Amino acid sequence: MEIAAVVLIIVNILIAVILAIGTAPIMVWWERRIAGFIQDRPGPNRSDIGGFRLGGLIQSFADMFKLVFKEDFTPSFIKYRFFYTIAPGIVFLASFLTFAVIPFADNLVIDGFSYQMQAIPMHLGVLWFLAYAGLSVYGIILGGYSSESKYGLLGAIRASAQVISYEAAMGLALVSLLITYGSVDLNTAVHIQGGLLLGFIPAWGAIMQPLACLIFVVTAFAETNRTPFDIAEGESEIVAGYHIEYSAMKFGLFQVGEYAAMCASSALIVTLFFGGYQIPWVNTATLQAHMNIILVVLIVLCPLGILGFTRWIKKNNIWKNPNDRRAKETKFLVRALWIKAIVLVVIFLALLIIGLNTNGINIMTGIIQVCVFLVKFFLMCFVFIWIRWTLLRFRYDQLQMLGWKVLLPLALLNIVITAIVVVLGN
Repeated sequence: MEIAAVVLIIVNILIAVILAIGTAPIMVWWERRIAGFIQDRPGPNRSDIGGFRLGGLIQSFADMFKLVFKEDFTPSFIKYRFFYTIAPGIVFLASFLTFAVIPFADNLVIDGFSYQMQAIPMHLGVLWFLAYAGLSVYGIILGGYSSESKYGLLGAIRASAQVISYEAAMGLALVSLLITYGSVDLNTAVHIQGGLLLGFIPAWGAIMQPLACLIFVVTAFAETNRTPFDIAEGESEIVAGYHIEYSAMKFGLFQVGEYAAMCASSALIVTLFFGGYQIPWVNTATLQAHMNIILVVLIVLCPLGILGFTRWIKKNNIWKNPNDRRAKETKFLVRALWIKAIVLVVIFLALLIIGLNTNGINIMTGIIQVCVFLVKFFLMCFVFIWIRWTLLRFRYDQLQMLGWKVLLPLALLNIVITAIVVVLGN
C-alpha cells in the first residue's frame, strides 16, 4: 500500500509538472505552427540537430537554450530590485500551482485502498484555482512598477484594470456551477458529468451551464493575458508592457508563466465543462465492466490513427530531392510512428489474451482516463492558440465595458436562473 501510494504521488506530480512546465517549448512550437497554418506560411522549419528538425520543434528548444545562456541584465536605474527579481517567479509559481488540484483520472483503487489522481489530493478544487490564479497579477503589477519604465508602469496599470474587470464575472460564473454540482471538489464535478441527461445526452457542464461556460472561457482568456486580452503587453502600443525591462531567464519565466496559465485554464475548462477524464456515454464503472471490449477497440483504432497521421505527414512533406535530409527525416518519423503503433497493439493483445485482474482493470482504466484527459486538454489549448491568431486585441475601455456591462450582468442572471431550476428540480 505504501509503495503504491508513493508511486502514484510521484506520477501525479510528474503529470502536473510536465503539463505546466514541460509543455512550454511544445506549446511555443505548436503556436508557431498553427499561426503559420492560419497565415498560409510554413512556420519554423530551419533549426535542426543532425538534420532532424522534428517539424520545427528544435527551434523552440534553441530559443529556450538561448534564454538560459543569455546575459541576465538588470538596468541600473531600477530602485526596487527585490520586487523586480521576484515578479517573474510570482507569475510562474501562481500559474504552476493551479495545476495541483486538477484530477487526471478517477480515484484509483488498488488492493482495496483508494488514491486520488491529483498532484495535491485535496477537496478545495475551484477555490484553490481562484486563490492562485488571481495571485499571478501581482507579479505582473510588481514587474511593471519596479521596472521604473513608463511602458512597464502602463502595462501594470492595464493589468490591474483588467483583473478587476473579469474576476467578478469569472467568480460568479463558477458560483452557478457550484450550485449545479453541489461541491467545490473537482473530482465530484467530473463524476456528475459522467452521467446522462434525459438518458442519452452527456451531463457535461457545457451542456448544463452553457452561459457559465461561455463566460468562464472568455474570462479565462483574460486571466492568461492572451489575445484578445493582452492589453498588459500591447506590443503595438506600449512595446512590451510590464516585462519590457526584463531579459534572459527572468523574461523566460514570464513567458513560461503565460503558457502555464494557458495550460492550467485549459485543464480547468476541460474539468468543469467538458467531462474531464470521462468518456462520453462511458463512465468509470462502464469502462471497468467492459475492459475487454475497450482493448479490442484500441487495437483497431491505434493503427487507423497512425495511418491517418502518417498520410498527413507525407502529404505535407513532399521534397523534390529524395536525398534531401528533410525527406529522410519524414521517413524516419513515419517508421517510428508505425513501430510505436505495433508495440501498442502487441501490448493490448497481450493484455487481452492474458486477462486482467481487478487491480489491472483499475490501473488500465486510470491510464485510459489520463489519455482521454490529455486529448481534451490539448484540444482546448488549440482553441486558445486558434483564438489568438484570429481575433484582434480589445481596446482598454472595451475590455472594461465587456467585463462590467456584459459579462457581470449575464453571470448574475445565470445564477438566478440556475437557483430557480435547482429549487424547482428538487
